[in-house]
Amino acid sequence: MDYLKTVVPSQLIAERGSNIVVINPGSANIRIGLAQHDTPLNIPHCIARRTSQVPKRNVVDQMLNSQVTTSQHVERERAYDVIASLMKIPFLDEEVANNSFPRKMGRVDAFNQQNSRKDVAFSWTNVYEKEPTPSTALESSSSMNHGIIKESMGQHRNTDIQELNSSERKFREFICGEEALRVSPTEPYCIHRPIRRGHLNISQHYPMQQVLEDLYAIWDWILTEKLHIPRSERNLYSAILVLPESFDNREIKEMLSIVLRDLRFASAVVHQEGLAAVFGNGLSTACVVNMGAQVTSVICVEDGVALPNTEKTLPFGGEDISRCLLWTQRHHQTWPQIRTDILTKAMDLLMLNRIKESYCEIKEGEIDAVAVVHSYEDGMPPGSHKTRLTALNVPPMGLFYPKLLVPDVYPPPPRSWFNDYEDMLEDTWHTDFPRRSDISDNFYPGINVGLPMWESYPVLTTKPKKEEKIGLAEAVTSSILSTGRIDLQRKLFCSIQLIGGVALTGGLIPAVEERVLHAIPSNEAIDMVEVLQSRTNPTYVSWKGGAVLGILDFGRDAWIHREDWIRNGIHIGSGRKYKDSYFLQAQAMCYINS
Repeated sequence: MDYLKTVVPSQLIAERGSNIVVINPGSANIRIGLAQHDTPLNIPHCIARRTSQVPKRNVVDQMLNSQVTTSQHVERERAYDVIASLMKIPFLDEEVANNSFPRKMGRVDAFNQQNSRKDVAFSWTNVYEKEPTPSTALESSSSMNHGIIKESMGQHRNTDIQELNSSERKFREFICGEEALRVSPTEPYCIHRPIRRGHLNISQHYPMQQVLEDLYAIWDWILTEKLHIPRSERNLYSAILVLPESFDNREIKEMLSIVLRDLRFASAVVHQEGLAAVFGNGLSTACVVNMGAQVTSVICVEDGVALPNTEKTLPFGGEDISRCLLWTQRHHQTWPQIRTDILTKAMDLLMLNRIKESYCEIKEGEIDAVAVVHSYEDGMPPGSHKTRLTALNVPPMGLFYPKLLVPDVYPPPPRSWFNDYEDMLEDTWHTDFPRRSDISDNFYPGINVGLPMWESYPVLTTKPKKEEKIGLAEAVTSSILSTGRIDLQRKLFCSIQLIGGVALTGGLIPAVEERVLHAIPSNEAIDMVEVLQSRTNPTYVSWKGGAVLGILDFGRDAWIHREDWIRNGIHIGSGRKYKDSYFLQAQAMCYINS
């Protein structure tokens, strides 16, 4: 404790953060990096695996329901008109010439000026393995014999190039991150997204074992290729898992096994995203609203302790806003006559996300912008189309009126998923996807032998966590009011914290304050709502909070060691928590303010 009073924060980071890896996995992206870094790597959480033949559909999720029903379409149009009335813009099918609203044209071409690459087209990924060029090998040898074989070097180069062109190029076995999203649909690859809507993406078409294999492959690739931490050195590192509140206990257990058993970290600890976000901004009490790409969650934290009964999960996020943007422009006939399909072409989703981040904001009046839209036809160079987009303030308002977004529906995992771990040894979907031999030999000694590492766990619930069918303002209000104490409620309504990529949307903070204030029942003695400004980038604040917690946790009472996890597991609720949360959050605030 005396050491903490005298140490400089930068020195503490250098001493304790160099061997701690903070992993914050999400549905669309994973944020990962060393605790000593200021910001993490932010990498799309997907993998493209090579297949033996070109699939009819190159995205696993295509087998799931994504159709908009007639009733949903009517509700969407009705929600648009409600938003149009609030934003003072024409209704959906109203002619501009007959519009009685006073026009307030808001050009947003210069909005988000830092994004200078918003009009640059994405390029298709090179799916072939890199091979050393003949010139490289010849140059290395010629450096030793420069004056001797200069004349013959050109002859050798020409011969080797001809041999290279005649040989068959080799496909990469798998491709991770943004490169996976930029693989052409004509290539023999299938895109896998192991996490969907805040849960492991297990379905009849995406077996559980393959989901776990894909998670391992993505994380292992990032650690090796991006952070340069090979498997042989990972026993020198510890891992912090900062996980969304939407995950169930079973999913958390599987991720711990990947980190400790497969990736071979020496120890690990799990923190909730909401709790980590509070520490990341140097707070002790707040209502944390985490707006990710596919899920929005709300949870209240009091004095560094998350309140489980306040948790709300909403099945929509930034990608749904992007989909709504496309629907809006097509309805207004401002979208070019091109084949834009975010379900079968992941490149189109990348483009729409970038347009949304560059031009969408919440502000009254007609928001138009001139943008460059790109078309990505199979195997062809991208085409550019300059167009004027309109009603750019409508899609982000879908956060408050989710019927506008019409989120995709994904089936939950099989019921057996939420039972005891040993059910995992049975092939629920009769898949023959192989396990890695090095793991199965060491940790699955027999298919019928019980695994002691899981026997300490109780049987989990037989259904996933409940998702709310309400808007953001109602979710925040319901979460805070569920605390039941007027003093805490008043404090939380004035300590709302917005995190996640959607939190960067222009005009969102005043919109949240206004909508939440209107959602509070009139019989509640609360008349003030305030959203706190984030001290760091909202996209990374949970990751940063996880790093702070790891650096300041000297006792490590809650950490799980690799050997303990493999042999015995741990008991849920066994008391492995911070013994002095007040001291810890005080140190976190001291660290952030330094």
